[in-house]
Amino acid sequence: MRWTIKPKPEQEAIDQLAKALKVDDLVAQLLLQRGISTYDEAKRFFRPELSHLHDPFLMKDMQLAVERIEKAISNNENILVYGDYDVDGTTSVALVSSYLLSYYPNVATYIPDRYTEGYGVSFKGIDFAEDNGFSLIIALDCGVKAIDKVAYAKEKGIDFVICDHHRPGNQLPDAVAVLDPKREDCSYPYDELCGCGVGFKLIQALGSRQGQTIDDLLLYLDLVATAIGADIVPITGENRVLAYFGLQVINTNPRMGFKAIINQIKKSVLTITDVVFIIAPRINAAGRMEHGQHAVNLLTETDLSQAEIFASQIEQFNLDRRGLDKEITQEALDQILQNKEEERFTSVVYKDSWHKGVIGIVASRLTETYYRPTLVFTKSGDKLAASARSVKGFDVYNALQGCADCIEQFGGHKYAAGLTLLEEQFENFKTQFEKVVSETIDPKLLIPEISIDAQLNFKDISPKLMRILKQFAPFGPGNMTPTFMSENLIDTGYAKGVGEDGAHLKLAATQNGIGPIGGIGFNMGDKLSLVANRQPFNAVFSLDENEWQGNISLQMKLKDIQ
Repeated sequence: MRWTIKPKPEQEAIDQLAKALKVDDLVAQLLLQRGISTYDEAKRFFRPELSHLHDPFLMKDMQLAVERIEKAISNNENILVYGDYDVDGTTSVALVSSYLLSYYPNVATYIPDRYTEGYGVSFKGIDFAEDNGFSLIIALDCGVKAIDKVAYAKEKGIDFVICDHHRPGNQLPDAVAVLDPKREDCSYPYDELCGCGVGFKLIQALGSRQGQTIDDLLLYLDLVATAIGADIVPITGENRVLAYFGLQVINTNPRMGFKAIINQIKKSVLTITDVVFIIAPRINAAGRMEHGQHAVNLLTETDLSQAEIFASQIEQFNLDRRGLDKEITQEALDQILQNKEEERFTSVVYKDSWHKGVIGIVASRLTETYYRPTLVFTKSGDKLAASARSVKGFDVYNALQGCADCIEQFGGHKYAAGLTLLEEQFENFKTQFEKVVSETIDPKLLIPEISIDAQLNFKDISPKLMRILKQFAPFGPGNMTPTFMSENLIDTGYAKGVGEDGAHLKLAATQNGIGPIGGIGFNMGDKLSLVANRQPFNAVFSLDENEWQGNISLQMKLKDIQ
C-alpha cells in the first residue's frame, strides 16, 4: 500500500473556521479538505434541508418534458417507462412509473434483457411499444446516445423523453426532451445526479404543476438514495441532500420492497454503506441472473406479503450470483497462474462458459488481487464480450481506444468499460492491451493508494470527536469516511487472528501510554507478525463504534499497518 497524506490547509484558514464553528483544529481541517470554508457552507453540510434542492425547471428541456407528459395524460395515451437493468435503471423505472400510476393508469414498465438486448434503448423495446400501443417512452438512465433508436421510434409515431446522466456524444437524439445535466448547453447548477436523480427532478417538476411540494415526494427518496450509493456518484451538493433524506426514509418508512429485504437481513439502521453492500447487490442480482423486471416488481409492490415473496426470489438470485462469482473468480485466478501472468501489467482472462452477468464483478475481484487494469471475457453469441476495470488514476477507456483495431464495439468511462470483439481477435487484443498499458501506466499506480486525511494522536480521540465525525455522513465519493494515521503504536500483547483461518486481525493498542484503543482489520490476519512482541507500528484507520453486550466503545477500523 502507498500511504499518501493529503496536504494540510493553511493554519490561518483552519484557525478561522475552527473559531467560527467552535470546533477543534482537526474538524476544521477535515471540512476545509472537503471544500467547506465558511460557517454557512458548514451549516449546509451538517444540516441538509430539502429547500437546498434546485428548481427542476433549471434543467434544459424540463418544460418540454413536462408538457409532453401532461399532453399524453390529457389525450389518454399509453406511456412506457423504460430503464436499464442495473440498480440506477430499475430504481428510476420504479420511481417514475409508481409516481405516474398514483394519478394516471395507462403506464407500463420495460426493462431490456441483459443478454438478448444489452444495455440501453433497444429496437426490440421500441417494437414492443409499437405492438402494444405506446406513443410515449420515458427512458431513464439511458438514451442520451440512442440516436438511431429514437429515430426508429419516431418513424413509428413514438415520442421519447430521455432522462440520462451519462456524457452525451457530439449529437443528441431527436427526442421531445433530453434531460441530462451533463449536456454542454444545460446550465443546471449540479451535474453529478445519477439517472434516478434525474428521474426525481422530473417528478418534482410534474408535481409542482399539481400543487405538490417536496414533502409530498419524500417517499420516493429511498429509491434515489439507493441509486446514488450504487452508482458511485459523488455524495456532494444536491446528491448529499437526496441521500441524507433518502436514508431517513429507508430507516423510518421504507417502501414494502425495501422493508422485505431489511426484514431478511435483520439490521435495524442502515447507512449508505449498507445500502451499497446489502440492498444494491440484491437489486442488481435480478438483472444479472434472471431479468431486471423482477427488481422493478419488488420496488413497486405495495403489499408486504407479496413483497416478501419477491424479496425471497431475489435473495436466491443473489445467492446464485455469489456462488458463480466465487467460482469464476477462482477459475480466473487459476488461469493467471497457469499462464504465468502474475507479473504482467494487465490481467486478461477468458472462458467461453463464464456467466456474462458476473464478469464485471469478477473483473473487480481480480483487480483487488493483482491491482492492475483487468478484462474478463466470455462468449456472447458469435462474439466475445468483456467487462473492464481499472486502478485509481489510470484511464482504461483510453487504453481500449489504443486497441480499437482489435475491437468491434466498446463503451464506458475511465474506470469501467465493456466491449465486444471477434474470437479470432482475442490473442491480438490481449497482446496489444498489455503493450498499451505497459507503455502508458505510471508504475506507482500499480500499488494501491490509501489517502489519509490527517495524523491523529490517541489523546485527541474522544466520544465527542466520534459524534462530530458521524455527522459527516452519508459518505461516498467527494466525501469519503475520514481516514487517519497514528504512529508509534504498541499492541497490549493480545493481538490475534480472528474469523475463519484467522483471516482478520484484532488488536488493542496504546500510544505514549494512552489507551488502549481496540482495532479490527478485516482480511489483515497476515499482518499479525507486524504487531507481535510489542514492536512499535504505524496504522491507518477510520474511527468506528463497536457495540458488544450493550456497551459501545470506540475502535480503529484498520486499513493498513506498517
